[in-house]
Amino acid sequence: MNASANDFTNNPLGTSTTLKDVYDAFELLDDWEDRYAFIIDLGKALPPFPDTERIEANYVHGCQSQVWLIHHYDEASGKLFLLIDSDAIIVRGLAAIILLAFNNLTPTDLLATDIDKLFERLDLFRHISPTRGNGLRSMISKIRHIATAETA
Repeated sequence: MNASANDFTNNPLGTSTTLKDVYDAFELLDDWEDRYAFIIDLGKALPPFPDTERIEANYVHGCQSQVWLIHHYDEASGKLFLLIDSDAIIVRGLAAIILLAFNNLTPTDLLATDIDKLFERLDLFRHISPTRGNGLRSMISKIRHIATAETA
């Protein structure tokens, strides 16, 4: 299966499910065990990732887990759409949070998004391992590189 434009634009993360949903859930969930369960559930909402796209060019280096990332730039709307997948369930959930922040934005808006502020508000880096934090930053770096290339 190759990814079609519909696979990207029908992704609920960043469209019907938003960061506000995550903020609201984190306010209700006081315990980090419950928050991890919520993050894992977000990862389950990731759309299927095409097996044909699990290639070196789409691999995110710097992650302890295996992570793949592909994108689609919709010229009509000027928006960037992303698909991410991982072999680790918690990383899938963290990737879902990244999609909530970056998916369905113009490349310019994506580059202007203060992702550190998001992670600070969710207090993520204090509650994930340093290697997962590095992997998160690697995903963000690759997405920002894609957005920069689309603005050129």
